[in-house]
Amino acid sequence: MDFKSKIILISGPTASGKSTFSVKLAKKINGEIINADSMQVYKELKILSARPNPKDYQKIKHHLYGFHSVKKNFSTGDWLKISIKKINEIKKRKRTPIFVGGTGLYFKALTDGLVNIPNIPIRFRNKVRALHKDLGQKKFYQKLIKFDPNSKEKINPTDAQRSIRAYEVKQFTKKSLHDWFQNTKSYFDKDDFLKIYINYPREELVQRIGKRVEKMIKVGAVQEVKKFVKLKVRKDKSVNKAIGINEIKEYLEERKDMTDVIEKISIKTRQYAKRQSTWARGNMMSWLKLHPQDLNKFLKKIK
Repeated sequence: MDFKSKIILISGPTASGKSTFSVKLAKKINGEIINADSMQVYKELKILSARPNPKDYQKIKHHLYGFHSVKKNFSTGDWLKISIKKINEIKKRKRTPIFVGGTGLYFKALTDGLVNIPNIPIRFRNKVRALHKDLGQKKFYQKLIKFDPNSKEKINPTDAQRSIRAYEVKQFTKKSLHDWFQNTKSYFDKDDFLKIYINYPREELVQRIGKRVEKMIKVGAVQEVKKFVKLKVRKDKSVNKAIGINEIKEYLEERKDMTDVIEKISIKTRQYAKRQSTWARGNMMSWLKLHPQDLNKFLKKIK
């Protein structure tokens, strides 16, 4: 395969070894790495976002890591605009762009185009989330498909995130999310991409997540959150969703001990990994699935 003509995408659940694999691949094919993780864009969240090892930056050129302030909004549209520019720059240098991350929406925007849905006010979105919380996913989904019948074939009954999104879009814009997607503009051909998903066994992934969380605490996650708190970031900023911030805040406020904090962060990270896997099953069916033991075999085939 001619890797130089491709835009390579590497995804997988958190702690699945995406960064390590991407660096090895970049060395073999003269590639440059572009971040596709929504939390790793923030310069103030180095540890909690599990940003790649600084040593890797010296070996391979990395883009879109730790460059944006937590105080400013950063949307999928912002990421896509910069990413397209980076692809063109890297291609001009006769190198291969390699996207690495676990944010499904970023990959979907890159491969399928971005849906130009109007911004929905946070207060409006919070009302929909409150409704979902009151009803529960099962009843909320039933309400959704009555309100927007198109959602029945497009959204899994257990997918809370997409159900909420479809409901708020339909209610705010009076137009189905499916109809918005129909008018999406694509920036690349499907043949432009080589898409790889690292499919890590659940039991092994749980162990890797536990070790990663313990390491985060050892290398300074508490100090990172202390600095974050001093910034007084507004509550409606998406960075507040980063796993570990609220848990470590509880520790700093002496409402939790460190053992509880580590366990809670580990549980939330495992839940996040499960959501990533669910997204992949629904949206990454055409991707090349590689188990950890297949990664080195894949690299060896590249001349």
